[in-house]
Amino acid sequence: MTRPGTIVVFPAYDDNPFLRLLLSVAKERESRIVSTVTLDELEAALKPLGAGDVLHWNWVAQVTQKPRTPWGAKRSVDRTLRMLDAAKGRGVRLVWTLHNTLSHDARNAAQDARLHQELADRADVIHVMNRATESAVTDFTLPEGRIRYLPHPSYVGVYPPAVDRDRARARLGVAADAFAVLALGHMKRYKGVLDLVDAATGAAVAGPAIIAFGIDHALPAVLENADWMPLWGAVIVYIVAAAFAAVLLYVYTVNTAKVSQAVLFSLRSRLFDHAQRLSMEFHETYTSGRLVARQTSDLESIRDLLDQGLNELSRGGLFMAFTLVAMTLLDPVSGLVLIVALVPATLLTIWFYRKSTSLFRETRTTSARMIQYFVETMTGIRAVQAFRNEKKNEREFGDRVEDYRDANVRTIQIFGIYEPGIVAIGAISVASVVVVGALRVASGDLAVGALLAAMLYARNFFQPIQGIGMFFNGYQSASAALEKISGVLEEEPTVKEPEQPATMRRLRGAIDFENVRFAYNENAVVLPDFSLNVPAGQTIALVGTTGAGKSTLAKLVSRFYDPTAGAVKLDGVDLREITNDDLRAGIVMVTQEAYLFSGTVGENIALGKPSSSKDEIVAAAKAVGAHEFISALPDGYDTDVNKRGGRVSAGQRQLVSFARAFLADPAVLILDEATASLDIPSERLVQEALQTLLADRTAIIIAHRLSTVAIADRVLVMEYGRIIEDGTPEQLVAQGGKYASLYRAWQDSLV
Repeated sequence: MTRPGTIVVFPAYDDNPFLRLLLSVAKERESRIVSTVTLDELEAALKPLGAGDVLHWNWVAQVTQKPRTPWGAKRSVDRTLRMLDAAKGRGVRLVWTLHNTLSHDARNAAQDARLHQELADRADVIHVMNRATESAVTDFTLPEGRIRYLPHPSYVGVYPPAVDRDRARARLGVAADAFAVLALGHMKRYKGVLDLVDAATGAAVAGPAIIAFGIDHALPAVLENADWMPLWGAVIVYIVAAAFAAVLLYVYTVNTAKVSQAVLFSLRSRLFDHAQRLSMEFHETYTSGRLVARQTSDLESIRDLLDQGLNELSRGGLFMAFTLVAMTLLDPVSGLVLIVALVPATLLTIWFYRKSTSLFRETRTTSARMIQYFVETMTGIRAVQAFRNEKKNEREFGDRVEDYRDANVRTIQIFGIYEPGIVAIGAISVASVVVVGALRVASGDLAVGALLAAMLYARNFFQPIQGIGMFFNGYQSASAALEKISGVLEEEPTVKEPEQPATMRRLRGAIDFENVRFAYNENAVVLPDFSLNVPAGQTIALVGTTGAGKSTLAKLVSRFYDPTAGAVKLDGVDLREITNDDLRAGIVMVTQEAYLFSGTVGENIALGKPSSSKDEIVAAAKAVGAHEFISALPDGYDTDVNKRGGRVSAGQRQLVSFARAFLADPAVLILDEATASLDIPSERLVQEALQTLLADRTAIIIAHRLSTVAIADRVLVMEYGRIIEDGTPEQLVAQGGKYASLYRAWQDSLV
């Protein structure tokens, strides 16, 4: 294979194991590698490429999942194909790694299938993760002659050079899949683990041969010559072999358990860390129930495979191979009978493997839907009971449970064919060996001990196949689970850390919106063209009807989202140039939903400043009027909020969140309906505390209660993403406009 000059990878993520391994191989080959994530980056990287260069394509969904509409996905695919055709015209080779065929967005499934087919038609080499991936292809056609199953010599880097990939593939049997990519990185810590199973299996297989020696040679020596040495020798060797196999099996089991737990720890931590780094856009569309399913049932499926399935496969496969070799050496005719019986067993296993692929993916999907609905119902249990929605939820949850049950029943049905089929083939094989062997014993061509050993080998030969069948059970389930976990890990934060961050010294808190346009999607523009200057230290209040864009402004200032166009600046610096650490230290938002984490009241307040002392925590609570109710709790600031007696009301939770914000001492404080859950006495306490909390800092208050708005230096009335009134509360009341109407209605409500 010609050494490529430049390898362009699309898309290339920092946490992508394929990219890291590709980098190591590219370094060995002295190739230059260019990592791209967006289509703009890909287009720029492809322009200088020519003959001898390579484009390595990873994920189709990177093109189709970003647009929120089918026509947007079509435009992205059209642009991608133009770039590919231009690069191919200059002699660039296209290498495509087909990981899975799932669509990440049902709305864009047609464009997913289209791009899959176009890539299949244009690719010089298509690397398929495994045959299960190939069999799952239904919406497009893979061309013959260009498919390579990983690992393949033409693939530039799935495994690091230090790993003996050929031996690993032969022994694990699934090295072509992502499980091996995960496991082999840890397997290097236990270099002798795979050799242990060889030795243990060899010792276990030696048993019937030793028995044959004892019957055919040791017993005649006792009966004819009174020579007990061969018999005692056979007994001792048999016991030593069994003990040796047991010890090696123990060491192997312990070490593989360490490897599997290391893999699970790494994957579980990556999933948690990655989910925390993802932007608010992801969490507002990807429900918490689905994330819980990824961390629980999906990871449990992978754990089952790593803890049991891989052991069954490696030990079972080697046991069958060693048994077949031993039986052929002992009696070639009996070995031939076993080989013939292996043909229908293999065909039945292949049928089972292909049938189970889609069924296990269906069980994972229905399981996730069931867990998602359960989590969402329990999270909103107050609303469910308040509106007497229990019966409806029971029916809908019952439908999801029934879907899950039906998917499992269909899976069990194919097991009902596979397992009895293997048992029947095994029984027929043993009977055939016995019949053929008995005829040969009668004719004097085979010794009785050899026949007994052949029968034992034939009986033992098919036992691991059922274990391997159970491996396929766990493998298919874990593969489907890993696809879903990969879907989360493939997600990239839409709000990214700056490559060259600005140096931020002490923040003053001046905020500027410069010609900002923002839309959650192409059909829902919230801020069409918005400009605003908030001087440092000023308190502004945003009022207006629901959907006017008030909370969107708060999210943009907090940089939960980036504007579609224009810029939001803090002290003259674009927020996109400020690191997340500096941004979170300088801007704090208090929302209507005051969340208390597990732990004590004091620990929850200390979230605003983890290094704070007890005195600072108490001072923050006193400043916002929370000290009195906290002191009345059973253990004061050390009261566990989740234990009996430590329950706090919604208003008290909000006071704790105020104390948390006060302790953080940000340059900019955002209150998004933060007083909505407070009763009148608590609100009055907070009103007094806000005078202290908002002093010498910029504040943005979003509120429907005009009692909170009254403390603002400036009021902005918003409608349809635009400011229609701007002034002090007194000025706006005097003008008699929208705010004046709201103010009069509020006053009337107090009478």
